[in-house]
Amino acid sequence: MRVHPSSTLALWAVLLGSGAQLEDCKRWQDLDSKVVHKGGTVVLGGMFPIHSKGVEVEYTFRTAPGASHCRGFNLRVFRWAQAMVFFIEKINKDSSLLPDVTLGYRLYDTCGTVGMSVRTAMSVLSQPLKGTEGSCGSLSIPLIIGDSGSTLSMAISRTLNLFKVPLVSYFASCACLSDKHNFPYFFRTIPSDMNQADALARLVRHFGWSWVGTVGADDDYGRTGIDMFTAAVSKLGVCVAYRVTIPKLPTKDRLREMVKTIRESTAQVIVAFAIEEDIQPLIQEIVRQNVTGKQWVASEAWVTSTLISTQENFVSLGGTIGFGIRRAEIPELKHFLENIDPLATPYNPFAREFWEMQFECSFNTTVPLTSTRIGETDSIYNDVSQLRVTYNVHKAVYSVAHALHHLLGCQVGPAGGHCGDPQALEPWQLVQYLRDVNYTNSFGDTVYFDRNGDPVGSYDIINWQRGASGPVKYVTVGRFDATLPFDQQLVVSQGDIVWHGGKKEVPVSVCSISCPKGSRKATRMGQPVCCYDCVACTEGTFSNATECTPCPEDFWSNVKRDSCVIKETEFLSYADAFGLALAGTAILGTVCTAGAASIFLRHRHTPLVRANNSELSFLLLLALALCFLCALAFVGRPSVWSCRLRRTSFGLSFALCLSCLLSKTMVVLMAFRSTMPGNQTARWFGPVQQRLGVFFCTALQGVVCAVWLTTAPPYPVKNTWLYRDRIILECHLGSVVLFCCVLGYIGGLAGFCFLLAFLARKLPDNFNEAKFITFSMLIFCAVWITFIPAYVSSPGKFTVAVEIFAILASSFGVLLCIFAPKCFIIIFMPQKNSKKQLLSKRTTK
Repeated sequence: MRVHPSSTLALWAVLLGSGAQLEDCKRWQDLDSKVVHKGGTVVLGGMFPIHSKGVEVEYTFRTAPGASHCRGFNLRVFRWAQAMVFFIEKINKDSSLLPDVTLGYRLYDTCGTVGMSVRTAMSVLSQPLKGTEGSCGSLSIPLIIGDSGSTLSMAISRTLNLFKVPLVSYFASCACLSDKHNFPYFFRTIPSDMNQADALARLVRHFGWSWVGTVGADDDYGRTGIDMFTAAVSKLGVCVAYRVTIPKLPTKDRLREMVKTIRESTAQVIVAFAIEEDIQPLIQEIVRQNVTGKQWVASEAWVTSTLISTQENFVSLGGTIGFGIRRAEIPELKHFLENIDPLATPYNPFAREFWEMQFECSFNTTVPLTSTRIGETDSIYNDVSQLRVTYNVHKAVYSVAHALHHLLGCQVGPAGGHCGDPQALEPWQLVQYLRDVNYTNSFGDTVYFDRNGDPVGSYDIINWQRGASGPVKYVTVGRFDATLPFDQQLVVSQGDIVWHGGKKEVPVSVCSISCPKGSRKATRMGQPVCCYDCVACTEGTFSNATECTPCPEDFWSNVKRDSCVIKETEFLSYADAFGLALAGTAILGTVCTAGAASIFLRHRHTPLVRANNSELSFLLLLALALCFLCALAFVGRPSVWSCRLRRTSFGLSFALCLSCLLSKTMVVLMAFRSTMPGNQTARWFGPVQQRLGVFFCTALQGVVCAVWLTTAPPYPVKNTWLYRDRIILECHLGSVVLFCCVLGYIGGLAGFCFLLAFLARKLPDNFNEAKFITFSMLIFCAVWITFIPAYVSSPGKFTVAVEIFAILASSFGVLLCIFAPKCFIIIFMPQKNSKKQLLSKRTTK
């Protein structure tokens, strides 16, 4: 576009006229940046980084430094500044808000640098303003709206604190600014990053991402944001793979190094805290190197940035998701933006620069002005589809207007207040009314500041989507509202999200895949807890892929170690081959004993049977039968009655058996001693004495057993300590002392019987039953001596088997040694079963 000469002259007239009119009051010549100004009853200051970057100047310290220069005209920020003008003009036309008071403004370009921002703040504080009558006076700016960056706002706020001038920011979200000790006069209309960091952490956890990378700008916004996100996400079990910090002026080598870290990391999700100007160089390098396959999670500072969400960048950033501040549809704003006039009054130097950049023209030429209008072009400046920061500017301006309305109207708030004079308004007077601001705007939102000067933490969840060939769209797929109950704060419409690469499936970002069931996580040494190996659970434990948990006492893990099953119950039963064999052997012994008894009964009148004390022999056979039968009580499931029957039947039957053997031995021994002249001992060992001896020896064991059963009887128990994978059902001894008494009594009878039989071993053969008793006692003692170590060392049900084997072996030893030879003679050698044969043998001796 070219400008007509007459239009150029008119423009210069405006510039010169404005300069002459305010020359006596204007005191911002010390600033290198331009100022947009308009007078009023109360003048508000506004700070915007209309130029995003400052030009680095090398100071030689030999000459005075020249003027500072800025570069990078930011259309988005210029829209924010123009919106502030629009909102102030709307308020001036509103008769219900600040009647009889006209708001003016002075808008400054801070270039996004701390030095320029502080210098601008100092200039604002030191310059007088033009009064309402047109002369210079003491009227000053009571409040500043700005700045956009957290670091800039911190620097400005520290300067303004000295003069108690409040600062209302529309885009400084660093949580550090909530510290009222350091920033007592700071307010903002954007939620604190403390809310955003917590919301981002919960969003990451919601999608099951446990391994993420972080990118942050090298400023308070980026560093604090990443610190808070890392702390919040770590509490949820998520690990940070790396942390990339973007310098304000990154070199090419540094950019390549950062991209290499992002590309080579196994983390597929990247959480970025940075403003658009800071992250843009990194994104450009990522696109240049064609780094794809990463899922970006954006902070509110760039999630709706058209500078970043270009079609060229969509290849690498497609599907980006993040939190955006609440948006609004602001009527008439688009019309106001599109009707900007570089020649209009009051003079707006940025409008001229915008016009020249937008239409690639120059006002220094003599080509006629065309009818081209802003509405015929598409740019971020006149794009009002995503008015988010602009809406924050709206809240800031109207919050100040409501505070001024209450102050100038002498309305005392909840915390008190003072009436103010618009011609002598002190900044500190406005602070208390700002703290008490609480109103509902035309969009239905309630606006107020908490005790830290922060608004309510609420965000929209934004997802970058694009059609076949259209521009990038910011689709709202959920929300976060900190005012709701905890379980209702985060709402995500997961089906509406389009992820990187146009996929509908949620991307996976983990350091290690989930462990299968039946295994646990084993952290790798020197690595975060999210990086682990999967180790199979040990026996007796199970897992749901996180950690191994011991099974309950009566349960055991299955083969896959993913659940617990009831432990196998083990005892010596008739269903076992071993148990069946032992039971069969016991029955066989009983049958053999019965067979021997029947032979002795049939031949009870023969000399051999009568010579061996038939009454004791039948009683001994009965005892042996009971010994064989008591072994059957040891087979089967232990119960209260079976446990008691086992021990008592064993003790009593063996006591009876050994008592009979002891009596037979003594009878044999006394019988031969009675043949000696004058020996009357035999008469004390007659049948009555034999019966009494057997009864007495057995009764003594019965008394011990009775005491045992009444005081601490045996009882069934579940042995879970011998084997971990199964339960052994066994009989507890109850009183170990009484069990030892029973066993010791049997051992004492056996030892005494062996001793007597050994002494009578050389008596005549046909009458010498003591020799066979000696052999039987040798077998008996040998069996029970070896029983003790075998019993102790045998595991589980084999302990019972060893005990049964000892019972059967000792019983068979007695049966075979005592009765087998006699039965053989009775059946196969009847000629030796005669009185003559017995007497002849005796005579030869």
